[in-house]
This record gives sequence, structure tokens and C-alpha cells, in this order.
Amino acid sequence: MRMTIAEKILAAHAGLDEVTPGELVDVEVDLVLANDITAPIAIKELERVGLDKVFDPERVVLVPDHFAPNMNIKAAEQCKIVRDFAHDQALTNYFEVGKGGIEHVILPEKGLVAPGELVVGADSHTCTYGALGAFSTGMGSTDIAAAMATGHTWLKVPETIKFVYTGELPRWVGGKDLILHTIGDIGVDGALYKAMEFSGPVIDRLPMDGRFTMANMAIEAGGKAGIFHVDEKTKEYVAGRIERPYTIYASDPDARYDAVYEYDVTDMEPVVSLPHLPSNAVPLSQARGIKMDQVVIGSCTNGRWDDMVTAAEVLRGQRVSDALRCIVIPGSQAIFRKLLAEGLMEVFIDAGAVVSTPTCGPCLGGYMGILAAGERCISTTNRNFVGRMGHRQSEVYLANPAVAAASAILGHIGGPADL
Repeated sequence: MRMTIAEKILAAHAGLDEVTPGELVDVEVDLVLANDITAPIAIKELERVGLDKVFDPERVVLVPDHFAPNMNIKAAEQCKIVRDFAHDQALTNYFEVGKGGIEHVILPEKGLVAPGELVVGADSHTCTYGALGAFSTGMGSTDIAAAMATGHTWLKVPETIKFVYTGELPRWVGGKDLILHTIGDIGVDGALYKAMEFSGPVIDRLPMDGRFTMANMAIEAGGKAGIFHVDEKTKEYVAGRIERPYTIYASDPDARYDAVYEYDVTDMEPVVSLPHLPSNAVPLSQARGIKMDQVVIGSCTNGRWDDMVTAAEVLRGQRVSDALRCIVIPGSQAIFRKLLAEGLMEVFIDAGAVVSTPTCGPCLGGYMGILAAGERCISTTNRNFVGRMGHRQSEVYLANPAVAAASAILGHIGGPADL
């Protein structure tokens, strides 16, 4: 067989010995996910066809996180639909506000995704779990309704593009910079309906949180999935979180790839994506000095522990500029608690930042940081489309946590070296 890791996972879940790109397969799913925006649509579809029970109450996961805690009456009604359905179906994995956090942070954290599994979610950033060597992808709410009902879905087997990173990562450069640089190189449709396989010695040394960041943003290049090989770091991460057996898949040495890209990152600067596309990526030196009105550090892309530590390292003993506001949003309750236990909450508050409860919040223009016309925000989130974080005449710049934190201090885009 000459299969990639993505192809092997799909073949296994389709009950086939082999699959080829372009083939349509009926696959059994291991987990189905939805949130407070997408789940109500799926739930209404299930009610319309008279479904009494989901296929497995332990493998349907619902997380209110986008407009939760409830932003307004409409958001409250959406969350109530999700809550009532979760209780009626006796779902094991319903994470009410205060018990979870942002969906793509808490699912790996709680051991709900294992290597080799197939996960579908009614959210485009479901591709995050590829960091664990799983095949995970986003779908529309009606497709998710069918998966909730049957435990199956159909997929077209994607071609795979291989990305190889060599050299040594400079200080303050990490997974966010690697993926922004890659998207800047291939474009927002450069991996359209393809699996993005990340590899090379730089990836081998990259911490898990950096891998989650890269997999999370595969969709910003059009990717169907982002995926990593399972190594010792992966096994250490899942140890103690996952007790069930799982299967590790690896690409064959002669696996077929649609394309192979290689990057030497030794001289890479931190990367900033200018408005209004993630692919509008430039080295920090080309964005330095642009004045900001807001900084957001968090989200399903960079709201993990390593991200919080990096931001705190830059902000410690410093003050947020009077010219802007800085919002820090840890990705889960567990991370929030750890911030308290290890003193990082004080670092953020002493610096003049506001720390939010875990929520998607401003990332999608929800709340907790909406931009007015003419305002600019540098953010560790994943998208900077027109109007993404508020008014259509506002601007969003994407960066890593170190650059975002340094910019909060400076009042304009800059890095830790500028402090």
C-alpha cells in the first residue's frame, strides 16, 4: 500500500484495505461535535425527522462557547436549545459554561480525541485534532445531524500535501508563525479539500500546543484536515487522558502526495497577517509600528497553556499602553485555574489587561471585544476577514502571543525585541 496517514485512517473507518484520493467512502465516526451556533440547526433537523435518540450519547459532544456565557436573549435561546437537547439525550459530554471552555481546547484536554480516530464537527476549526494524529474535519449542521443520528458520514478521500520544516526556530517564533507563513505561501485555497501533513525536524521539536495551533488553521488554507504523525510528545500528551485503546497510523515511505513544500525556518521572523486574509502574511519587520486599539490573546488557536505562558513572559513587569485595551482569554477552565495557581493571572492584571472567562467571544465578532469603525486589533485568533471582529471598517491583524503581548505594551505592532 502507498497511503498517507489521512488515507489510512479513512480506510480503517470505511472498513477497507485501501482508499485512493477522490474516492467516496462511507465512514464510521468516533466523535460528533457541535456548539451553540451550529447545534440548534442540527437539533431542529433531528426533530423534523422524528429522531428519538442519537447513535451514542457518549460520542456526541455539545459545547456552548461561541456566544456563551449568553451574550443576549437570542444567544440565551440558542444555548437553551443545546442544553435541553443534551439533557433529554443524556449526553455524557455536554460542557456547560463553567465546566469546560472553548470546544477545540477542551476536547483534547479532556481526552475525548485519540490518535487514529475520525472526528466530525459543525465548526470549521474541528481540524485542530489532527495534532493528535486523528483525522478531524468540519461539516455543515445538516451533515452533522445525520452523523449524530447514524454514527456515519460520507467523505471524499482528499489528496495530501506534505509540508516539511527544517532548521532551527528562532526565539519568539512558533507554530502560529509556521502556519501563517505557510498560508501566506500557498494562499487561502492552496490546500482546498486536501489534507495538510506537517513533518520535518522542526515539527518533531514543536510542543503539542504549537501543533494544535497549526492543525487548527489548516482550514485557513482551504484544507480538509491538518495532520501530524504520532510521536513521543503525542503519547505523553494523551497519557493519563486516554485509557481506551487507540491505533497509530503513519504514512508509508512511498506514499502518494499531491505536492511537497519545504521550508527552512532558521531565519524566520515572527509573522503577522495583515487585513483582510490570513494569507496576507508578512514578516514582523514589515508590520512594525502600525498603531492598535485592541489586543486579543486567546481563542481555539492560541488560548492554550503555552500561549498564556508566552504572553505572561512578555507582559511581566510591564504595562499595557494607555492607547489600547488588552483582552486575555484562556481556552479552558483548567487553564484559567492554572493561571490562578501559578500567578500568571496577577501578571496579566498587574499589566493592565482584562482576563475573560473562556469563550470564543471576540474572535467571530461575538462579544467581549467588538471593534468600532476605524479600530484595529492585533489578535492571536485565526481569521481576519472584513468585519470578522466587529464593524466592517475595522481591521484585524493576526500574530503569535509574544507579538500580541509586546504590541499591547508598545501601543503598536512590535515584538519582544522592541521592548
